[in-house]
Amino acid sequence: MNVFVFDIETVPDIESGKKIHDLDGLSDRDVIRAMEQLRVQQTGNTFMPHYLQRIVAISVVLERAETVKVWSLGSADSGEKELLERFFAGLEQFNPTLVSWNGSGFDLPVIQFRALLHGVDAHHYWQTGDEDTSFRFNNYLSRYHWRHVDLMDVLAAYQPRAFAKLDHIAVMLGFPGKYGMDGSNVCEAWLAGEQESIRNYCETDALNTYLVWLCFEKMRGKLSERGYMKKVERVRNCLEQAGKPHLDEFLRQWT
Repeated sequence: MNVFVFDIETVPDIESGKKIHDLDGLSDRDVIRAMEQLRVQQTGNTFMPHYLQRIVAISVVLERAETVKVWSLGSADSGEKELLERFFAGLEQFNPTLVSWNGSGFDLPVIQFRALLHGVDAHHYWQTGDEDTSFRFNNYLSRYHWRHVDLMDVLAAYQPRAFAKLDHIAVMLGFPGKYGMDGSNVCEAWLAGEQESIRNYCETDALNTYLVWLCFEKMRGKLSERGYMKKVERVRNCLEQAGKPHLDEFLRQWT
């Protein structure tokens, strides 16, 4: 079984914001400020609706056979459409179990709206069994199927009152959690041209999610203690061999 753990980072969709709210002629920063002020008037907070979240990074941990790999799709210069195309191509190539933290509530709706905007081919993701019968009772779309596992949703027994932050659960389990950057810093980093920092941060979120996934697999009897420790050691070896400063820091933060 291939496992495809993912996380996305987003910023406000400036171009759509200009069109929807008639904000032509303003700088990017001023457009964002105006969009946030309008959002506060509507909802009391600045968090953009899913369709106005522009994806600037998608990071993945792929477990395949006896290997594990962490990386960010595309490059720092890749546009949103390319990131989405690579994401859906990965699902078609590896046909994996997709794993996320709050993916049903945030990441996947954003991905779906943005794929719609860019006309991205996502036919494999949308399979429900008409073309491939193996998707009939286990597909990426159903909340209660296992082809996509939203760890937050499942661990909370599908009860919003029990939802938890990835950072808190990761730290509780002895993993690094968030350090340095968090989601509230992404937009400012993007405006400053710090795309690599965003991608690096996104990778650490994907790593935390993967490590929580391993604990979940052990808890539900899919991994023995020995199998769990073997996979954890494989992650450590992967990070050590990568030779990347942000992954070295992740190891240092790991208790």
